[in-house]
Amino acid sequence: MNSRKIVILGGGTAGWMAANLIAKSWCDKDIHVGVVESPDIGIIGVGEGSTPQFKAFMDFIEVPESQWMPKCNATYKNGIRFVNWSTRAGFEQYFHPFPAQPDDYSAPAFFHNSFVRRKGIDLEGHPDPFFLATYLAEHAKAPIAAESFPFEINYGYHFDSGKLGMLLAEKAREFGVEHIQACVQDVRKNTDGTIAALICDKSREVCGDIFIDCSGFSSLLMQQHLQVGFESFENNLFNDSAVVLPTEQGESIASETVSVARKYGWSWHIPLTNRIGNGYVYSSKYCNKDQAETELRAALGLLDSEVEARHLSMKVGQVKEHWHKNCVAIGLSQGFIEPLEATALHIVQETVQSFIECYQEGEFTCQKQGKHNQMMSQRYQAIRDYIVAHYRVNSRTDTNYWRDNANNNSISRSLFNVLNVWVQGKNLSDELDRQDIDKYYPSVSWHCLLAGYGIYPEQHQLVAGNESANVHDINKIREYIRRCGLNFPDHSVQLARSSV
Repeated sequence: MNSRKIVILGGGTAGWMAANLIAKSWCDKDIHVGVVESPDIGIIGVGEGSTPQFKAFMDFIEVPESQWMPKCNATYKNGIRFVNWSTRAGFEQYFHPFPAQPDDYSAPAFFHNSFVRRKGIDLEGHPDPFFLATYLAEHAKAPIAAESFPFEINYGYHFDSGKLGMLLAEKAREFGVEHIQACVQDVRKNTDGTIAALICDKSREVCGDIFIDCSGFSSLLMQQHLQVGFESFENNLFNDSAVVLPTEQGESIASETVSVARKYGWSWHIPLTNRIGNGYVYSSKYCNKDQAETELRAALGLLDSEVEARHLSMKVGQVKEHWHKNCVAIGLSQGFIEPLEATALHIVQETVQSFIECYQEGEFTCQKQGKHNQMMSQRYQAIRDYIVAHYRVNSRTDTNYWRDNANNNSISRSLFNVLNVWVQGKNLSDELDRQDIDKYYPSVSWHCLLAGYGIYPEQHQLVAGNESANVHDINKIREYIRRCGLNFPDHSVQLARSSV
């Protein structure tokens, strides 16, 4: 293989994650990696959360939690608590847990109960009693046992993204990544339209074979210079703005993200070791920035506070090609799905890993970019649909924002089929498997979402659960749980049956 040079435009969390993954993956190849970062451009550095995949990333680049977490004011995250998204009695809030191996003993009961409740039998259908992560979050416990605990537990993190970016930059330099501090003023192209070099200040040119665009919402290379189109999700996801305010951390640090539905969107509450990050994600079509800031300040008790708020704009959607010519878009330059389920870094990680796989499979050429584009487009659409479901099934009627979301018919056929299967009382896991989308959000996540909102027959339509009211024999229950993708011992089914 001839020598290759990969140039990453933009640092921040996305750029330095890409640099670390590429440099570590190809440490035995003749590949040079450089990051061009402007010292004059700041990053969107608010408290941020991750999914469990981020632990795999840090493990891969060999940075232990004991090293990076204190430097980034990081805390553990068991999942996300959703508050006031539903108005159904008993379902005003629910917790979306990260799975743990002990859940194999209790989740089958939840799958069974939610299935039978949709058939009209009054069983406990709320997800909260069935998962270990929910218990840990309710008691502000970390997902790390004090003593030996021979079961796998998945968890994410909360952290200061600005500090994390600096830590990842330091690690990348250890891997031999070149850090070029310069402002890009123009782009020089080859005759075939590919990028030849970045023209920086002081007439410096940074040449490369592959250019990775991590320039944020500006998408300097992909959208501006290469003119790749953008597919907006505004018909599905209304939110396009956010206002951010920090508050002081209390004596007890939570181990969950909290998402509270508000008049025109929702607010996040992310606990770091030194503060709590708060933000209000909303639609500018339904309220202005002053209204949003006032509502958030009132909720936080900061109406008379001099703490300054930051206002952000969001461009929700994805580029029509994630890899075009010799340029790959990663992070905000490739797209954004609002931060409701903290998927931003997860998508960055998946995009970089897909690029590494396809570039190597294509013998370090661009011949496999079509495969990469298809995989990333499908991932964006699947994650979008899961996020859209949070809004589509809401039962709030207090503002036009929530009523319009509940009545929004601009949803994909995929999401329509998922929701239709649920309300018809059919096996949701079969539908996810049929569509091949459970690899993006597994069946347990969909069950927690729809059950957590209380998408069941009304209470007066339910009949009391008892042994004679069981609508399926034990073998059919076992088959249903098996199709939900859970491995469980025999007594798990007995546990499910005993609740009937």
